[in-house]
Amino acid sequence: MKKILIALLFSTGLTQASAEGLHLDKAPVDLHNMESLQRGVQTFTNYCLSCHSAVSMRYNRLTDIGLTEDQIKTNLVRPGGKVGDVMKSAMAAQDAKEWLGATPPDLSVIARARGADWLYTYLRSFYRDSTRPTGWNNTVFDKVGMPNVLYELQGEQVLEVKKEGGHEVQMLKLVKPGLLTKTGDNGEYDQADYNQRVGDLVNYLVFMSEPSQVKREQIGYGVLLFLLFVLIPLTWMLKKEYWRDVK
Repeated sequence: MKKILIALLFSTGLTQASAEGLHLDKAPVDLHNMESLQRGVQTFTNYCLSCHSAVSMRYNRLTDIGLTEDQIKTNLVRPGGKVGDVMKSAMAAQDAKEWLGATPPDLSVIARARGADWLYTYLRSFYRDSTRPTGWNNTVFDKVGMPNVLYELQGEQVLEVKKEGGHEVQMLKLVKPGLLTKTGDNGEYDQADYNQRVGDLVNYLVFMSEPSQVKREQIGYGVLLFLLFVLIPLTWMLKKEYWRDVK
C-alpha cells in the first residue's frame, strides 16, 4: 500500500513538472449554468462518446442539470439504450486498440486528473501536422495520438514558429474556418463561438467528474449556517445555565 501511495505521489509530481512553463487558459467553469452543461453534454455525446467511454456516469444523472428523462432518451441515449445505462463508447475497446494503437481512456474523471484549464487549452490547441499518423498534433500534448475530433467546428490551424529575442515562440494560426469560426472585423478568423462550445464541454466534464459537487457544497453551507446560528448559541446558553450558580 505504501509503495502505491509513493508511486501516485511521484506520478503527480511528474505531471506537475511537465506542465511547468506551459501557459493554460482559464476554463469558464460554472456548474450552476444549466444551459452550458446541457450544451456540453450534447457535444460530449456527439463527438467524444464515439471513441471514449464514461462508465462511472449514468444518463439518468443528467436530470441534475435540468434535463428530463424523455429529453435524455430522445436526444442523448443511443437507439435501444436505457436512461439508466452508463455512458459507453460506440467503439469496441479491441477495435479502438487495433485502429488507433491504444484504447482511448475513460473520461469519467478526466477533469479531476488533468484539470479544467488543461482540457480547455488542449481542445483548442490542435494543428495540422503531416508527420503524424492522424495528421494532427497538439501544442499542449506533443505527438498526441488523438485526432482533432472537433475540427469541423473549429477548422484547421497551423503552427507558426517565430524568433523573438533569441527565443522561439510558437503560435497557432487558423487557416481554414469551421462551422463555429467566422471572419472578424479585422479580417482574421474569430473563434469566440468555438471557444464557448469547448468551454461548455469542459464545464460538463467537470460536472461529470463529481455530479454531486453542487449539492455537496450546498449541504456544507447549510451545516455551517446551522453551527453558526443554532448550535453555537445553544451551546453558549447551556454553558451559562451550568455556570449560573458558580461564583
